[in-house]
Amino acid sequence: MEKRMEQMLPIMDIEHDCIISKHGDITVVFKVELPEIFTLSDQEYESFHQSWIKAIKVLPKHCVFHKQDWFLQSCYSGDFSNQDNSFLSRASERFFNERPFLDHCCYIMLTKKPADRKNSSSLFSTLIRKSLAPDETLKPEILQDFWDACGQFKRIIEDSGFIKMMRLPNVQLKSQSRKLGLLEQYCFLAGREESFIFSDIKFSEGLQVGNKYCQLFTLGDAADLPGLCGSRINFDRYSTDKTKFSIGFASTLGQLLSCNHIYNQYLFIEDPQKTMQKLESKRLRLQSLSAYSRENMIARDAVNDFLNEAISQQRLPVKAHFNVLAWSEDKEELKDIKNKVSSALAQMDAAAKQETVGAPQIYWAGMPGNAADFPMNDTFDTFSEQAVCFLNMETGYLSSLSPVGIRLGDRLTGKPVHVDISDEPVKKGICTNRNKFILGPSGSGKSFFTNHMVRSYYEQGTHIVLVDVGHSYKGLCDMVSGYYFTYDEKSPIRFNPFYIGEGDNLDTEKKESIKTLLLALWKKDDETFNRSEYVALSNALQLYYDKLDTHTEIFPCFNSFYEFLKEDFLAVLQGDKVKEKDFDVNNFLYVLRPYYKGGEFDYLLNATENLNLLKERFIVFELDNIKDHPILFPVVTIIIMEVFISKMRKLKGIRKMILIEEAWKAIAREGMAEYLKYLFKTVRKFFGEAIVVTQEVEDIISSPVVKQAIINNSDCKILLDQSKYQNKFDQIQELLGLTDKEKALVLSVNKANDPSKKYKEVFISLGGTLSKVYRTEVSLEEYLAYTTEETEKVKMNAYASKFGGDIKKGIAALADEMRNGN
Repeated sequence: MEKRMEQMLPIMDIEHDCIISKHGDITVVFKVELPEIFTLSDQEYESFHQSWIKAIKVLPKHCVFHKQDWFLQSCYSGDFSNQDNSFLSRASERFFNERPFLDHCCYIMLTKKPADRKNSSSLFSTLIRKSLAPDETLKPEILQDFWDACGQFKRIIEDSGFIKMMRLPNVQLKSQSRKLGLLEQYCFLAGREESFIFSDIKFSEGLQVGNKYCQLFTLGDAADLPGLCGSRINFDRYSTDKTKFSIGFASTLGQLLSCNHIYNQYLFIEDPQKTMQKLESKRLRLQSLSAYSRENMIARDAVNDFLNEAISQQRLPVKAHFNVLAWSEDKEELKDIKNKVSSALAQMDAAAKQETVGAPQIYWAGMPGNAADFPMNDTFDTFSEQAVCFLNMETGYLSSLSPVGIRLGDRLTGKPVHVDISDEPVKKGICTNRNKFILGPSGSGKSFFTNHMVRSYYEQGTHIVLVDVGHSYKGLCDMVSGYYFTYDEKSPIRFNPFYIGEGDNLDTEKKESIKTLLLALWKKDDETFNRSEYVALSNALQLYYDKLDTHTEIFPCFNSFYEFLKEDFLAVLQGDKVKEKDFDVNNFLYVLRPYYKGGEFDYLLNATENLNLLKERFIVFELDNIKDHPILFPVVTIIIMEVFISKMRKLKGIRKMILIEEAWKAIAREGMAEYLKYLFKTVRKFFGEAIVVTQEVEDIISSPVVKQAIINNSDCKILLDQSKYQNKFDQIQELLGLTDKEKALVLSVNKANDPSKKYKEVFISLGGTLSKVYRTEVSLEEYLAYTTEETEKVKMNAYASKFGGDIKKGIAALADEMRNGN
C-alpha cells in the first residue's frame, strides 16, 4: 500500500536552527571537518579518542548522539574554463578529468528526547504510528539547557585541535527551490550536487530508494562485536618490520570502503542510575536462575563485571548501534558491495549482519532529527569508552584554498589536491621559513618531483634560479623558454656581469659583485689583496661606467673594460702617480689577458645574449662539465651568487626560489659554504626560498654545511622512497629530527601503490608538526617534459625538431602517439 511522504514524515518543523520531530524531539545538527586519513599518530588517536569521551559525558540524559558519515562515489571535474592555463596545466586537467574518488561529509546530530518519551522499538516506530508533542518541548529553560550542553560538546571537541564543527542553520537544513536540504538528501540518498528529483522509497523487496538498490549491515548485537577494540589499529599495507602504521579503528568502514555508503553511529545516553538499577535487577534474576543453566551463570557474571567496572572506573553506560547503509544503481553490484562491507567488518574482527526485516525502521531512524525513534531492540549495552572506538575518525585529503602551491594526488585514489608548502604553513605558524630540503636516492622520482614543483611555482610568477648537475631541467627550461647556461666545446658557457639590464642600475651591490669576480680571477685562493688594490678597482669601475654613459656606442663587457684599463685608466694611474706596489696594473692586465678577446677564456665574460638575468624568471646553471674546472667553476659560482642576491634584494614583493641540486657539494667544496649558510638564514626576509636536493644520506652527514645550516633552516623536509635505508633509518631520523609518526610515514612510501597507475609517492613534513604522503602523478605531457631518461629525451627532441624546434608541439605529438600505442 502506497503512502505519501508528507503524511509519514516524523519531522514537524525546522526553526531556531533545530529540527523538531512530531514527538517533541529537538535536534541540533553540526557539520564536521575531521582530520585527514593517514596523518595521525598512535598518541594522537588516543588523545582524539579521549576528547570524544569527555565531550559525550557533558551531554544530558535522554540524549541521542548520532554521527552520520556520507561517502559518495564522485569524479573529479577538470577546470577547462581558465584560458590562462599553460600547455602542461591543460594536459593535467584532461588527465585527471573524471578521476573517481570517494567524497566524504560528516554530520553530528544531537537529539534531546522528552523525559517521558517511551523508547521506540521495531513495533513502535514512527513509520507506523504518530503522537502529539509533549509539554516538556514547550519549556524554554529545558531547551536552553540542551543548547548549552551542545555548546560545551562543541567546545570540548574543537579544543582537541583535531576537528572543526559548524552548526547548520535553518537555510541548510531546509531545502531551497534549487537545492536539496539535509533531510531530502538522506531520504533520497542524494549527493550535494544532485538535482532536485523526488523518488519512491520501497520496502517490499529489500530497501530501494528511487533507482538505488540498498543493503543495510548492522552492528547491533554484542555477539557480533570484536573481542577487543581501541582508538586505532595497524594498517598492514603501509606497515614494515620496523614500523607499525596506524589508522582509526573504524576506518575500514569509512574512507577505505570504496562504495556509496552512509556509516551511522548512535550512542543513546539514558539516565545512568535507572540503567544501573535495571542491570542490578537483571543480575539478581540471573543469579536465581544460574543453578538451572550454565548460560545463565555466564550471563550473570558478565552483568556483574559490567556493574563493577561502571562503579569502580566511573564509566558512563550507554546503548550503542552502528550500521552501514550501502547502495548501487546496478543491482548486479550488490553482491560485490556485500563482500566489501563483510571484508571491512572482518578487518575490525566483527561479524557482518545483513539487516532485512528491521531495515525499514533503522533506515527511517537514520533520518536527521529522527534518531530518538531508533528501535532500541537493535542496540547493545556498553560504555562510552568502548562505543567511541567505533566512530569514524578521518576524512579524505583536502585541497588548500591558497593560490600558491603544487598539484599532488590523494594517496588512496589519486584525486588531485592543491598543496601549499610555502605560504600557508608560515601564516599558520607551522613553519618559520619557506626553505626546503629534498632527500631521495637515484630512481626514487626526486628530479621528477622537483621538476613538477618548480614548474608549478614558475606558473605562479616565481623567479627561479636552478643550479644543476645532470641536465634534469633541460626539457622544462626549453618548455618555458628560460635561460640555460651550460658548457660544451662547441657552445661554451657565457656570461656578461658588466651588462646592466632594463630596470637595473649600478648600485653598490652590483659594483661589489664585479669587484669580487675580478679579484677572484686575479688572486689565488691563498693570496690576499691590499686596500689600495681594492680602491683602484673601485675607481676603475666607476670611471668605466662614466665613460659608457657618454659613449653609448660602447658595449659593456669584459673586452671593453679591459681596453678601458689599458688605455684610459693607465693614464689616470700615471697622472695620480700611483706606485706599482699599491696597484700593479700590468700584473692585473697580464693575469686577466686570457679573458680578453683572443684569449683562452675570451667567451666567458663577453656574452651578447641571455643578458637580462634580473628580469628572466627561469634560469638554469648546468655545471656538469665544469664542476672540476679550476678556472671556470669559481667564476660561475660567483655569478650565480650575484644573480640570485640581485633578484633577492631588487625584486620587491615577488617570490624568488633558488634550487641547488647535487651541485651543492661542488659549491661547498669551492669555498661557497658561507654563501649557502647566508642564503638559508636570510632568504626568508626577501620573500624567497632556498632548496637543496641530495641523493645520499652520507652526503648530509659528511657535510657540516648541510648538517647544520641547511637542515636547521629548512622547515619543509621532503623525502622520497627510503626503503633501501630502512635498516639504518634511525640515523636519518635523528639527523632530520623526524618523529616516530613521520618515520612510519616515510617508510610507508610506495609500499602499496596502485599497479594500474604510474606514479611515485612523496613524503612532506612541515615544521615537524604536519606530515603527509602524496602521490606525484602527472599527465603524459608533463611526464615527457620532466623525464630524465636519456632515450625518452632523445625521442622527445626528435619530435620537437619536426615542428621547427617547438617543444610543446613535439611533446603533444609524441604523447598522442604513445597513448594510441604506436
